[in-house]
Parts: sequence; structure tokens; C-alpha cells
Amino acid sequence: MEEIRSYIESGVLELYVLGDMSTEEKLQVEAMAQKHPAVQAELSEIEKAMEMYADAQSVEPSAQLRDRVLNSLLTNLGDDRNLRTVQHNAPAEAQVVSMQQRATTSIFYKYAFAASLLLLCISGVSLGIMYKRLQDSQQQLVSLRLNEQKFTRQVSFLNEEVNVFRDPSFRFIQLKGMPKTPSSALTVAWSAKRKKLMVDLSSAKLPAPGQGKQYQLWAIANGKPVDLGVFDKTTADSADMKLMKPVASAQAFAVTIEPRGGSVNPTTDQMVVLASL
Repeated sequence: MEEIRSYIESGVLELYVLGDMSTEEKLQVEAMAQKHPAVQAELSEIEKAMEMYADAQSVEPSAQLRDRVLNSLLTNLGDDRNLRTVQHNAPAEAQVVSMQQRATTSIFYKYAFAASLLLLCISGVSLGIMYKRLQDSQQQLVSLRLNEQKFTRQVSFLNEEVNVFRDPSFRFIQLKGMPKTPSSALTVAWSAKRKKLMVDLSSAKLPAPGQGKQYQLWAIANGKPVDLGVFDKTTADSADMKLMKPVASAQAFAVTIEPRGGSVNPTTDQMVVLASL
């Protein structure tokens, strides 16, 4: 259930509704929606919200402009000189249509064509304005959703930090610097019962990792190193603590400097802090 909530809060559903993703990504979203009712429900809510916002921001041409176009058409259509008919029983001389009549008819069609073009242009401009406003509204909606998700994650991490001090199963372990880095220090909060481990970034004293490098936390369990994840001195989710990978048992904890993304095995000569339990 936690994975479904994370998927919904990732912002991928908003991108799907906006059409800003590849065909393969769309198929993945549709597959998730068919498999999980919660994803389908969230997708429907997003589509409904965007439709309601588009309706609320719709713009119609002004009444003055509409009346001016219609009056122009009615003036030309109501002119009897444009609707003269030829009597079949009249003499041959009367059936001859003068050049002036043809010229009047030609002028009527020119005005009608011009009015049609004007109306088409007005409709095109109105549609363009509506489309631009809809796009802006959709972008604002996505931005608001992303900010909401970020705020939710921050609140969640703050709750985790508070629970560390409330839960007696957590113990605080001080990792001390190695001979190469004697001034280094790092505090971790670990609950073997809950299999949770968090790194205190606010009090961390670690040497700069260098370009393209990251810190990597390890647990020594049964004499073997266990990867607990990588971290930097700051994190986007919380300014104080970072949740690492779960671990149930450990005899020691250590931090090494590894290439960005982490390593399969620790680089022992790059170890900066260590604590034995």
C-alpha cells in the first residue's frame, strides 16, 4: 500500500493527464490503473479537476463583437437589390441581366466572404486564448500537486524524527573518525526491533567526498559488510535526518567515501568513521 501511495504522489499521473510522456510510459500508467483501483480513482480525480478548471476559465467573444458581425451579415442579406428575380414570361429584353446587377451580386458575396473570414479569425483567436489559459492552468495545477507532495514528505520525515526520541527501542550510536580523519564524527539512530536506521545530518562532521563521490553507510553483520545506502550532507526530504535501508542486526557501523551511487563492497582505505557495538 505504501508503494501505491508513493506512486500516486510521484506526479506521474498528472503528466499522464497532460499527455507529457512517451507511449511506453502511458501504457505503464494504464496498467497500474487497471491493477490498482486507488490509482484509477486518483487518475479520475485529476482529470475531473482539470476539466472543472478549464470550464471555469473559458472565455466567450464579447457580445459587441458578435452583434457587429451578425448585423453586417443581416444588412447584406436584407438588401432587395441582391435578391432580384427574373420573370419567365417577360420579353427577351427584360430577361437580360444588366452588368450592374451582376456587380451588386458580386459585392454581396465579397462582403459575405469577408464576414465569414472575420468570424473565423475571431473564433481562432478565442480558441488560441482558451488553449493557452488551459495549458497555464494545467501547469499551475501540476506545480501545486508537486509542492503538496513535497510538503507531505517533509511532514512525514519530521514525524519520523520525533518518533526516534519517543520510541525507547531506538539507540543513538556515535561513529568516530579514523586515524586519517580524527575529527570526523557521525550519529545514527537505530532500532533493531523496528529494523530502522536514520543518519543525523545536522551534527555530521565528515570530510568533503570530492567530485563524483558520496558517503555510503555500512553495517557489519556476521563478519560481512551490508550496504545501508548512500547519502550527502544535505537531503531534499529533511534538513536534519535521513532514513537509510532497514537492518535488523549489526556488530558495527561504518561510513566510506564511494563513487556516486555507491559500491557493492566498501573501499576500506576510504573509511572515515566507524563504531563497534
